[in-house]
Amino acid sequence: MWNKVDKSQSPFVSIITPVYNGEKHLEKCIQSVLNQTYPNFEYVIVNNCSTDRTLEIAESYALKDDRIKIHTNTDFLSVVDSHNKAFSLASENSEYCKIVGADDWLYPECVSQMVALAEQNPSIAMVTSYVLVGTKIGWDGLPYPSTFLTGRDVCRMRLLDRILIFGGPSASLLRRSVVEQHQPFYKPGNYHGDTEAYLDILQDHNFGFIHQVLSFNFRGEDSRTTHFLQRVDSYRAAEIEELERYGPIYLSREELHIRLSDARRGYYKFLATNLLELRGKEFWDYHHERMNTLGTPISYFKLSWYTFLRIIDLVLNPKRTVEGLYRRLNQH
Repeated sequence: MWNKVDKSQSPFVSIITPVYNGEKHLEKCIQSVLNQTYPNFEYVIVNNCSTDRTLEIAESYALKDDRIKIHTNTDFLSVVDSHNKAFSLASENSEYCKIVGADDWLYPECVSQMVALAEQNPSIAMVTSYVLVGTKIGWDGLPYPSTFLTGRDVCRMRLLDRILIFGGPSASLLRRSVVEQHQPFYKPGNYHGDTEAYLDILQDHNFGFIHQVLSFNFRGEDSRTTHFLQRVDSYRAAEIEELERYGPIYLSREELHIRLSDARRGYYKFLATNLLELRGKEFWDYHHERMNTLGTPISYFKLSWYTFLRIIDLVLNPKRTVEGLYRRLNQH
């Protein structure tokens, strides 16, 4: 659709890649942006004081394509701060902005389809889609053909029904004016700041979804944020954080009570399992920090109780215990 439209008639889009030492994947990311069928965009590569060939690669592409601009941070920034800096570099002339991780990439129709959907309804603040995560399709929980949802409805699905919807930064197109109204867009210190930001903006805006795979999300060890969150198994803690902060906004008191009780039980069962598996300092530092931030420190009494129950379960179900141990050994 959009590749046949006069460039001057299509909304201007800022596509931005924050990158630190991304030489291994950056070229594929850049090429996927340049291959977009959408005609009217700028591409800003934000070099976060890289020490490898990142800047050299970016500059080589900028020499060949004047849509590419390069910004190098004067000081090294954390992952969250680096993304916030990237958002601040979106052109004031852009209607939409889109983050693309340096180790991710886009399918050619990604921007054109997302802009087309957003243009159909000015109340839409963000558009996302299915994502190819390694070899699997992720964020496929919405029933087809739900291309437009109110912000309240989509956030209730997330919090109440645990439907994974948002897809992460590389999967999303955002209306720039909405991003500008919510600064800093990602709250400092929260590695799940993208989800928190979406739950925030959807209080006042609506949501668009395209039932196609339009982006690829890399999950290997080279992905600093994702690999760290996988190492510390951050997602159960993030679920409690979301419920604590946004449950009172989107859920009834009874709904919130049921969901929080269930999430907390699951969290302590999860912690008990990890205690018996002798997880290291990095794991426990992360979970203590997140719970302390919420004002609900990990209870050693509850952890002891759930650990006791887990031991009883392991003793009474030896077959399942051996099978679980075998699976874990095969993962390493």
